[in-house]
Amino acid sequence: MSKLNDNVIPCWVYRSSRKDAMYLYLAQEDDFENIPKPLLERFGQATLVMKIELHPGRTLAREEITKVMANLRKQGFHLQLPPDIQPHLCQGE
Repeated sequence: MSKLNDNVIPCWVYRSSRKDAMYLYLAQEDDFENIPKPLLERFGQATLVMKIELHPGRTLAREEITKVMANLRKQGFHLQLPPDIQPHLCQGE
């Protein structure tokens, strides 16, 4: 894995073609070899949306940075699942 140092990790983020708001973070660009086959099948076509550098001081919109960095170091990828959105229905009077 290519790292600038232990506190900075380059990361490529891909969007799923099959599930809205599902993203796959990779430690190396286009390196899908270590992704379990069933996950890739569910993920569908991966579209690169951005390249970012992760470090402990950075914040991500919906993921904990330390968890993402740990997953990238350990397994080479991190899967961001869609939020569990529950509709709130208003009761009529």
